[in-house]
Amino acid sequence: MVSATQKFFSIVKRLAKVSNYPIDLLPGMSAAQAQQLSDFGIATTFDLLRQGNSLQQRQTLSARLSTHIKHINKWTALANLARIPGVGCDYCGLLLNAGVSTPQQLATMTVQRLHPQLRKLQIQLLNRADLAPDMAQVSGWIQSAQRMRR
Repeated sequence: MVSATQKFFSIVKRLAKVSNYPIDLLPGMSAAQAQQLSDFGIATTFDLLRQGNSLQQRQTLSARLSTHIKHINKWTALANLARIPGVGCDYCGLLLNAGVSTPQQLATMTVQRLHPQLRKLQIQLLNRADLAPDMAQVSGWIQSAQRMRR
């Protein structure tokens, strides 16, 4: 039987492995948009996830910011993906463009399917294969996403 203390430290250890970033590091976020979010108390990706956790919260945020809901949804999806160790703000946009919108979805994917898709997308977007994540990186992201589900 697991004690409450053991359960608590297990949760703390798991949370310590996820990443929190300044909001302006999210891909596609303009300085003006980041400032607007900051004015509403959203300075980090965790702040955005806390204040945009539900559809109702995102709709409220959209109205308060006078910003289309699609932008709020995109930013929260990017912030959610950025939590995955190793993904961060560097690769959350690539994953989202590849159709991966949540850590739970990433956890169900195979590296054999996802890696070629990411590589192809990176080449299409930047014309640079050398910037694409390697198989080991993608495998690590999938494993991290699987651990986050537990």
